[in-house]
Amino acid sequence: MSRLRVISIGPASSVQDGGRFGAQRYGLVPSGAIDRLALAVANTLVGNDAFAAAIEIGPFGAKLTARGPVRVALAGAPRNADIAGRAVSFDRSITIADGETLTLGFARGGSFSYLAIEGGILGEPMFGSLAVNARAGLGSPYPRPLQAGDELQTATAGGAIEQRIELPASTDAPIRVVWGPQDDEFPEQSKQLLIDSEWKISATSDRMGYRLEGPVLKHLYGHNIVSDGTVNGSLQVPGSGQPIVLMPDRGTSGGYPKIATVISADLGRLAQIPAGQAFRFRAVSMAEAQAEARKFAGLLRTLPDRLRAVESIDLDIDAMHDANVAGHAVSAVDAATWHARSSDASELD
Repeated sequence: MSRLRVISIGPASSVQDGGRFGAQRYGLVPSGAIDRLALAVANTLVGNDAFAAAIEIGPFGAKLTARGPVRVALAGAPRNADIAGRAVSFDRSITIADGETLTLGFARGGSFSYLAIEGGILGEPMFGSLAVNARAGLGSPYPRPLQAGDELQTATAGGAIEQRIELPASTDAPIRVVWGPQDDEFPEQSKQLLIDSEWKISATSDRMGYRLEGPVLKHLYGHNIVSDGTVNGSLQVPGSGQPIVLMPDRGTSGGYPKIATVISADLGRLAQIPAGQAFRFRAVSMAEAQAEARKFAGLLRTLPDRLRAVESIDLDIDAMHDANVAGHAVSAVDAATWHARSSDASELD
């Protein structure tokens, strides 16, 4: 067995997997990765099941030291990363040798990165999942955000060939929503405002809900309804008129009307938008939302087919110092090297 020891780590970083499902009717929250595609990519690169437990790393940096060789992969929001001073690329696997430290900087152009470990993370499943929900005290091996001194037990690196993955180009297109289930609780003007306006994610957001900053959405009949079920992506509007997008640590029911729902294929993109960055919504039909869900599921299924072996070239720097790697080089202080040579010297006279 090997271990990965947390030397330092920012807030909003925890162990997450695909989530716990099947008991929301009892009030058990699903939790799980906030960007399911990034989790699946990282896990696929190290040969794990797509939704195995990994480390979800928030916007701030982290340092982790290997105790025994550990094979890992990074995906999601890009950031500077190095192992013992050697730069590390995202969307590929790499092995951390015993005693080496992986250093991660601040996220750029996103919010969450995923560090998957070959063999997964050892822990005791709680209701079938290791996913952390700190409010509910759920998760394993630590039912809280990670902190300095924590150690994650995992398998020792097996020496597999390192892999990279080819992914579709990212997009900054509007986040797509379907109306409802309580869009009839809002005047047409509020629905139009939702689509026509720019929105920003508040810095007070968390894994329970993303608070949006933008115009006030007015209700027709007040902001209280009989509590009913919610889903990831429910866009509920409390009395303030400022929408909240419900995320994986949400409650399973709520009493605010929900004007729209972010489609499942776009929820990871929304989750990665940094606080303060403007974005827009676009309403689509239920048929389009379902088609995009099938397309997204198809992408997840084909991730193993997108793997490619990493071709590494070991350079002997000492040998290069003694080699003429520039080809027919000349010396400015040696006139003999300036003249072309010929097998027939008379041709040069």
